[in-house]
Amino acid sequence: MSVHDVGSCAPWGPAPRINDDGESEDRRAAHRAVAWSAGGLFAAGALELAVAALGHSAGLLGDALHNLADVGTSAIVFVGLRVSRRPATASHPYGWDRAEDLSGLGVALLIWASAALALVVSVRKLLDGTTASHLGVGVVAATVAVAANVLVARYKLRVGRRIRSAALVADARHSWIDAASSAGALFGLGAVAVGLRWADGVAGLLIAGIVAHVAYGVTRDVVGRLVDAVAPETLEAAAAAATGVAGVSHVHAKGRWAGRALLVEVEGYVAPDTPVEACEHIGDEVRRAVAAAVPETRVVTFSARALEREV
Repeated sequence: MSVHDVGSCAPWGPAPRINDDGESEDRRAAHRAVAWSAGGLFAAGALELAVAALGHSAGLLGDALHNLADVGTSAIVFVGLRVSRRPATASHPYGWDRAEDLSGLGVALLIWASAALALVVSVRKLLDGTTASHLGVGVVAATVAVAANVLVARYKLRVGRRIRSAALVADARHSWIDAASSAGALFGLGAVAVGLRWADGVAGLLIAGIVAHVAYGVTRDVVGRLVDAVAPETLEAAAAAATGVAGVSHVHAKGRWAGRALLVEVEGYVAPDTPVEACEHIGDEVRRAVAAAVPETRVVTFSARALEREV
């Protein structure tokens, strides 16, 4: 008898996806968020790049490159969302949901690259001792970039949290940092205007530091998903919901994220003489209870064990 057998009571195997009615609309919302964000940031970055080339501003150039890199991160997230739509196959029985997590890792790497680039440009500016020109136009470009990044960040963060996409939330945080980066470039140009020639280079250094800080946070969150980190309170809620089902005396719950899908495994103890039909009913009830208690759950696997086998 295997560890999951309980006499006449068969184990309840992998269940179909649940809480999945809005999956298609969630994906469409994510695609819209990525597309609109990429367009807005490309326009802002292109404007900054043109003005930076005209006025030789290190802060504005670093911010322009950072904003244009956001177009790249949006493309990475878009690819991850598209790949994650693929259905499960014999070689990928759990589907392709983790493609979203991998795209989040790509976003993190691109943020690190942006930080390194901003650092190099700023150090060179300070060593050269040159200062920015065409300050009025530069201030306008930086202000436009701040506004664009704030709008994009709020939009992607709202959608990402609603559909529970780690990659989209990571991209939204990147855009919040871009807003701070653009504000730093704006501050640097303002300081140059009042006579602080070195302020543009220093602003670039501050921008590089801010970007690196966010890169660390995004990397931590995405890597956490990839190594199966799940908030303890989430699993506690799933266990409590399963324990409340009639016929289940005690449970152990564990889970893992795969993209926006939370996969929960529940091992429950039932009476040794529980018939097969009752086990099936208990499995259905556990699945519904966990889905109600933990809305982000996509799949629940319930395995029954006899009380006498509990250790």
